[in-house]
Amino acid sequence: MAAVTNTTLASFLQTFGAGGHVVMMEKFEAGEWLRLAAHHKVTHAMLVPVMIERLLRHPDFDKTDLSSFLMKFCTSAPFAVNLKREVLERWPGGLMEFYGMTEGGASFTLKAHERPDKLHTVGQIAPDSEVRVLNHDGNPAAPGEPGEIITTAPGIMLGYHNRPEATSDVILTDADGKRWICTGDIGQLDDEGFLTILDRKKDMIISGGFNIYPIDIENVAREHPQVRDVSVTGVPSQKWGETPVAFVVGSQISPGALKEWLNVRVSKMQRVHDIVVVDELPRSAIGKILKRELRDMYVSQESVSLDSKV
Repeated sequence: MAAVTNTTLASFLQTFGAGGHVVMMEKFEAGEWLRLAAHHKVTHAMLVPVMIERLLRHPDFDKTDLSSFLMKFCTSAPFAVNLKREVLERWPGGLMEFYGMTEGGASFTLKAHERPDKLHTVGQIAPDSEVRVLNHDGNPAAPGEPGEIITTAPGIMLGYHNRPEATSDVILTDADGKRWICTGDIGQLDDEGFLTILDRKKDMIISGGFNIYPIDIENVAREHPQVRDVSVTGVPSQKWGETPVAFVVGSQISPGALKEWLNVRVSKMQRVHDIVVVDELPRSAIGKILKRELRDMYVSQESVSLDSKV
């Protein structure tokens, strides 16, 4: 394992403790992963979305015998609907997505192979757990209304070690003394209790007084055949406060043509004012895109006012 996280430990310890066979790699590489999976007739795998993307794009994927697979698990980062659908179509066995926090609170599970109509969600809440979505007034949101997701469960953390202020920022106690953890995610619940994640609260772009969720723009951009990966973030604008910029991975992409293609497919307030083509997106050890690095890189490299291009 290149990094020890809840994601890796949850799958490793249970398998190892039950006497299962565990195959580990010092560092993930798609071709070698496929070779090992076929050689050992792997039945289960815990992955993050960027790993799945790289496996599906590898030239050996369709040549590799993966018929031994019973289940793939995925977590830790946004999992695009089209990518989930592709896994169901091309990869034997079931697919389960998990959503939750290291700090505890509730977890959600989507059995994608059983509910292909809910691929836009992260599933339903685990037993013995509760979830609320709070609107901008701090009141429970109606079904379909977006708001911040808070959860409670038996495994909720006591707090951050020696960080009382950070703890008070994320832990709420209701009138009955029940402790809730603020996820920092914006989402909405449907009438069946399936949760859709709209975006990170801190990643939401406020442009001209409108709330813009980068994931909405990213989902449209991913429909372009030459877009391999994309991340949208807000950059400062004197005119609008913030304005969206899209960072795109794809060697054959023309930024101008993609901007024109994208901006006619999103609403007026969601239009990006710039497209930046990059070789790859910066990610954490478990595959989360580091949007702050993209934003800082863009702002530091701008030699002219952003407003001249908005």
